[in-house]
Amino acid sequence: MVLLIDSINAIRDFLDTGGQVLLVIGVLIFAMWLLILERFIFFFQGYKHYKRDVKANWHNRPERNSWHAEQIRQAMISRAGIKLNANLALINVMVALCPLLGLLGTVTGMIEVFDVMAVTGTGSARSMASGVSKATIPTMAGMVGALSGVFASTFLQRRAKREVELLEDNMVLDH
Repeated sequence: MVLLIDSINAIRDFLDTGGQVLLVIGVLIFAMWLLILERFIFFFQGYKHYKRDVKANWHNRPERNSWHAEQIRQAMISRAGIKLNANLALINVMVALCPLLGLLGTVTGMIEVFDVMAVTGTGSARSMASGVSKATIPTMAGMVGALSGVFASTFLQRRAKREVELLEDNMVLDH
């Protein structure tokens, strides 16, 4: 229990050090990783069942050679591609927002540094330290969130493309 309280206090102190923008970045990264985890779960569990059903529906068709059959095949593959790429655009937007919010944190932290300098009339490092940390911590958090999201997003996009190609290869026309 004491460890939990200490952890919560440490997180609160870190958020106070980084300012309000750090909280927004934290919520954004949390939401981004929830979407990423949902995609991983879909790829490694849900899609297997969906792919099996799509392939079974295709191979159970009595006629697979006509123009109409090809259109049905393309529609099935297209639907699978839509399912595989669901939320990837939103994840990419969140990845792009992370460094922008970090930059916003930098600007707000530097404004605080300039306010301290204007009020005290000096360039005392001690009085400017809190503003500098509010300028650097959100920048770091935004970059870490963006980098982790870029790697996950790239993996998911490549996997989606590969799965669509494999499905297309498995649903060949009977000529």
